[in-house]
Amino acid sequence: MDLKDIQNLIKFVAKSGASEVKLETEDIKITIKTGSENDRGETTYIQQIPTMAQPQMQAQPQAAVAPQQSTAVEETPATDSKYITIKSPIIGTFYRKPAPDKPVFIEVGSNIKTGDVLCVIEAMKLFNEIESEVSGKIVKILVDDSSPVEFDQPLFLVDPS
Repeated sequence: MDLKDIQNLIKFVAKSGASEVKLETEDIKITIKTGSENDRGETTYIQQIPTMAQPQMQAQPQAAVAPQQSTAVEETPATDSKYITIKSPIIGTFYRKPAPDKPVFIEVGSNIKTGDVLCVIEAMKLFNEIESEVSGKIVKILVDDSSPVEFDQPLFLVDPS
């Protein structure tokens, strides 16, 4: 099963309204659970477990991945008190474009609204679209394209006025 098949399965489960789906083949076991942890009710957990023991791998960690992550938003103190900081909801690699040959999602000065895709963060070979939870104007992009980002790291400054 390749990445596209897994992504299609996640989308299908999210649209179907099922709360849990388990798929097991000869070499992989996938469990997808959906819940209502965020505003949109889309939380997807994927667990891949090899059925044959592999000597170089001691344990396979569980990955929590959501196809459309919500962003962390917080008011910034002091000099930027009128700006809102949009932070990374996951650890991964930050990309400003959906693909190398496509234009960037947003630029400094772009007006955004709630639900607009701001960037993509790749985590464990899955590309997660990061959507805005605020409306406003992008004042500053705080991360370079193709840079690693940490959980809760500031990504954008937004002027909500």
